[in-house]
Amino acid sequence: MSAHAVVSTSPWARFRAWARVRPFTGGLLVVLGGIELFFSGQLDVGNIRIQFGIEGLQATVIPVALVALGVLAVCSPAQRLFYGIVALALAVYSLIGVNLGGFVLGMLLASVGGILVVAWMPRAASAEQSGDATADAEDVA
Repeated sequence: MSAHAVVSTSPWARFRAWARVRPFTGGLLVVLGGIELFFSGQLDVGNIRIQFGIEGLQATVIPVALVALGVLAVCSPAQRLFYGIVALALAVYSLIGVNLGGFVLGMLLASVGGILVVAWMPRAASAEQSGDATADAEDVA
C-alpha cells in the first residue's frame, strides 16, 4: 500500500460535509416555504379558480423568488445576509400578497428559514472569534 491511500467516503458523508459549511437548513426552509406558497396560490375549487393579488401575479412571483433565494443562499453563502433579508421581507409580504401567506404555513416556513440564513455563521469564523475572545480574556487576566 502506498502512503497516499485514497480514503473512500460515502456520498452521505460528503453531502454532510458540504452542507455543514453552508446555511443549508435555512435555505431548505425558505425553498419549502416558497413551494408551499406556490401551491396555496394555485387553488381550484370546482370550476372556480382562486387567485389573489394583481391577476394572481404575486401568487407566482413571490414563491418563485423565495425558491430562488433559498437556493442562492445555499449555493453562495457569502451573500447570505442579502438573500436572508430579502427572503424575510418577501415572506412577511406574502401574508397580504399570497393567500394569507400560504395559509400562514408558507410564511412561517420562509420566515424561519430566512432567520436561519441570516443568523448562520461559518464554523471557521466562529471558531476564530471564540479563540480571539479567549485570547483577549487571557491577556486581560
